[in-house]
Amino acid sequence: MEGMKISMSGLDVEWQRLQVIAENLANINTTRTADGDIFRPRRLLSGPDISFAELANTSKNNLNPTGVRIMGVETMPGSVRQSFLPEHPHADANGFVSFPQIDHSAEMALMIQTSHAYEANLTAMTIARQMYSSALDMGRSR
Repeated sequence: MEGMKISMSGLDVEWQRLQVIAENLANINTTRTADGDIFRPRRLLSGPDISFAELANTSKNNLNPTGVRIMGVETMPGSVRQSFLPEHPHADANGFVSFPQIDHSAEMALMIQTSHAYEANLTAMTIARQMYSSALDMGRSR
């Protein structure tokens, strides 16, 4: 059942990553957040559920991979895009409106990469389930 647990943790992480990317894309033209600040794009940070030190100190017989986990969501450092829109209600005294600097094509590329990782985890989980089912069938036939 470890294979399914690992794949499920990957599915969860990639689903959350898709949510963060979608939020970035949805706010590409947002001039203000609810707090009145400029929207800052975010990135989901993920990594192995077991640290490298723990892995190095574990013998091969006791190695028990556990999957991946979300380590946090960080605001991406970035500049602000200025547009001259003097009629906009959020324009400054010089007529410029501040928008988040989000690269639409980079976000879409990351979304495609993330969806492929999600699909790979789904495939791995399906194969693991089929293997466990086959093993149960073999056990019943004995």
